[in-house]
Amino acid sequence: MKHEEITQFLLEELKRKGADDVVLQLGCGETTLIKFVNNKISTTKTWESTNLSIFATKNQRIVTSSLRTFDKETAKKCAEHILKSLSKMQANKDYQGIAQGPFKYREEKECYDPKIESLSEEMVDMVKQAIDIAKKKTKRCSGTLEKTSGQSYLLTSNNVQAREKGTGLYFAIRTLIDKNSSGYGSCVSRMKNKIKIQQATEHATQIAQLSKGPKIAMSGNFDVIFAPHAISAIVDRFADNASIFSVESGLSCLKDQLGKTIANPLVNIYDDPTITNGYGSTPYDAEGTPTQRTSIIEKGVFKNYLHNASTAKRYKVKSTGNAGLISPRAFSPVLKEGNYSKEELFKEIKKGIYITNVWYTRFQNHETGDFSTIPRDGAFYIENGKIKKPLKDIRISENMLKVLKNISALGKEATQIKSWEVETPTTVPYTLIKNVNITKPN
Repeated sequence: MKHEEITQFLLEELKRKGADDVVLQLGCGETTLIKFVNNKISTTKTWESTNLSIFATKNQRIVTSSLRTFDKETAKKCAEHILKSLSKMQANKDYQGIAQGPFKYREEKECYDPKIESLSEEMVDMVKQAIDIAKKKTKRCSGTLEKTSGQSYLLTSNNVQAREKGTGLYFAIRTLIDKNSSGYGSCVSRMKNKIKIQQATEHATQIAQLSKGPKIAMSGNFDVIFAPHAISAIVDRFADNASIFSVESGLSCLKDQLGKTIANPLVNIYDDPTITNGYGSTPYDAEGTPTQRTSIIEKGVFKNYLHNASTAKRYKVKSTGNAGLISPRAFSPVLKEGNYSKEELFKEIKKGIYITNVWYTRFQNHETGDFSTIPRDGAFYIENGKIKKPLKDIRISENMLKVLKNISALGKEATQIKSWEVETPTTVPYTLIKNVNITKPN
């Protein structure tokens, strides 16, 4: 394969010119996107992409770059440019090197499906079926269906050579009755027969119907049930906080929290890139270290920061297999499910709120964990376990550590979420959180 040959050639050039550590990530893939607006397909687009991401060091100086033209002359010039750039950089005294291979990797489960790779015209039918379902009970719907397929090749100066092949389907839909009454649903799968487009559409349609005629909500403290699309945004942001890079950068509320109880004992959060059919599953991280299930919170106790080889060496621990090209990151956060059915969670609420989706989840203070997020696509007042009325114009203004401690019940079914608000695939159940601060938007 020409691209792999150039990748190997570039590694040799960088080493020959004096680079210490080199990581090369080659990605080749195809994406098909179908976009629909107001009940009609508006865009169908397919494109191929090939990119080589480059990480190189010399004397603790670090440079990242990329290559898109694959021939030896371009690769030689790229290597020369990288070495010149390295000579001008300041040394990063904290840098301690990349993972040392070789490694053995597990076989991924349900992460590649040739039926997805060969999908074409059938995607249009899948979208039309969703539109037909939504039109029966709502006025209009919009969304996307995206198919991805591709291969990656990892090569490092520390005896790592690894390959991965994968596919994926991502579907999102927003249904509307009017400007104040909408519902949202999405689903992901790496196997064609496991994508739940009908269920996602029916959920969005049901929420839109329930949200007709919303009332402006009162502010105050409420017990709140978070649907998977809502709680996943919070869990995703928490996983970002668990990266040791975030801690050292002052972008985390988890500094000095190792070994401390930071959540209700029923809370277990981990990063698990080994999940069957996991949209974030991968056999190795950006350095080639095999990935693993890493506990972050176990029975309420904060257990681990996420590390790459360099940070692990500095902290005298083992890499958790969470290397990104620059810093450690979560691949597939999971909030472990509990014992409650959805109906049982609602019965726990005498006076509270049900939130189906959020957006604009932002930290006001990273180090303390203060954040806010805005409910959308259906928020409802609950009384004695029953939905009484839809709400609008509310905001959640909270603290990450307080939220974790106030989780009081978890649903027994978990859903894998990826959305505009949740970029890292995150698996979560319905979640009941006590004493949530609800405010009015400014």
